[in-house]
Amino acid sequence: MTDTAPSAAATPTLTERLDGLPVTRRHTRLLLGSGVGWTFDAMDVGLISFVIAQLGVVWGTTDGRLGWVASAGFAGMAVGAALGGLLADRIGRRQVFALTLLVYGLATGASALAGGVAVLMALRFVVGLGLGAELPVASTLVSEFAPPRIRGRAVVVLESFWAVGWILAALVGYLVVPSGDDGWRWALALGALPALYAVVVRRGLPESVRFLQSRGRHAEAERVVADFEGSRAVGHDGRTGAQVRDEAASAPAAADVPAALPAADVVAADVPAPGTPAADAPATAGRTRLGALFAPGLRRRTIALWVVWFAVNFSYYGAFIWLPSLLAADGHTLVRSFEYTLIITLGQLPGYAVAAVLVERWGRRSTLATFLAGSALAAGLFALAAGDAQIIGAGLLLSFFNLGAWGALYAVTPELYPTRVRTTGAGWAAGIGRTASILAPLLVPHLRAAGGTGLLFAVFAAVFVVAALGALALPERAGASLD
Repeated sequence: MTDTAPSAAATPTLTERLDGLPVTRRHTRLLLGSGVGWTFDAMDVGLISFVIAQLGVVWGTTDGRLGWVASAGFAGMAVGAALGGLLADRIGRRQVFALTLLVYGLATGASALAGGVAVLMALRFVVGLGLGAELPVASTLVSEFAPPRIRGRAVVVLESFWAVGWILAALVGYLVVPSGDDGWRWALALGALPALYAVVVRRGLPESVRFLQSRGRHAEAERVVADFEGSRAVGHDGRTGAQVRDEAASAPAAADVPAALPAADVVAADVPAPGTPAADAPATAGRTRLGALFAPGLRRRTIALWVVWFAVNFSYYGAFIWLPSLLAADGHTLVRSFEYTLIITLGQLPGYAVAAVLVERWGRRSTLATFLAGSALAAGLFALAAGDAQIIGAGLLLSFFNLGAWGALYAVTPELYPTRVRTTGAGWAAGIGRTASILAPLLVPHLRAAGGTGLLFAVFAAVFVVAALGALALPERAGASLD
């Protein structure tokens, strides 16, 4: 280090260095590490749809009580999403990510020992606490590291691990659950794996650079950026990866003091540039993080985002949590209904793949609205389906469009808020959505009793239309640097 520090104008900030990187090995490791956690989440949520289908036979439990089992998990997810986002903005994304994996992994394993509906409901609520907190935190972490030009695609790829988890759940449901009266217990026992993976996450994933800067932990942020620069052959200024790591390791402890840093890095920590959404909002001194979501520059997008999250959760979980049970109620055997659900689930992967391309070409808003409109069409076709081929075809379309919409929704959500409230905004949007996922499993039996599967999916189609209209009210942030 020389005696004369380079001027702020000549020195790129940490976030500029991070955003200017190509996709490195560290980006890939972060995406895969977060994606494995996402897979476990989806497997757990997917398994409960097969579990309640078998419990209806083994325990002779009514659909109304089984609906409460599903809704208890989603109630936990609503609380977990809101609290997890607030906590992640205080103690860090990585810490909360690892903690939530541990919580829901242990609770899922304990669920396998449940002896009655009440105990299973209580444990599913705890499972939901972990699941709900983990999802928005993981997507925010990936979003804050991904280069702006491929940020949306990276988050959609992360979301695509949901399809992998749901397919695994369908395989376990098809192969394990029907194996005997205790098949559902063995299926849930497999859900304890995330508790072990939490150790890997805690040790292997980096903390968000933007979060570290916002908390004044600048030396740690420098080391993380240097590590990402060191995972490529040459750094941003021509230094080799080894040189970057060596210089970061030998940096003086004074780097922890903001005054020892270039002015640009200090400003970039948590002061948005003029004209950005965060700058349009009033300062959050004396204001709660939740209240900041409704500041003048953020109020409209928060309301629109909550509408979309609520509507998408209602239709998605209302349809897919009950799908095996609905097929069984329409005259299919339990094994055949599980088989059809597995086939329909396969449509999720191509939906994510197409959305991953379109979020960068069309933008987040257009992609989200298009896939939600497609979801409405697919739900309408399912309502009119008369034979097995039509049911499978409409179900595949619903999987394709619905999960593609989920990918676009997770891509746009973290981009709408500044760093200081990013996971709070993402967490509360997810939490509001989870309230819909609580209601949907409870309403499905009543809607089906009133008008059959046709009425049920017609309602889902109408709700998807509302979601598409809400998506059109969101701002487009594709390619913009995160505030």
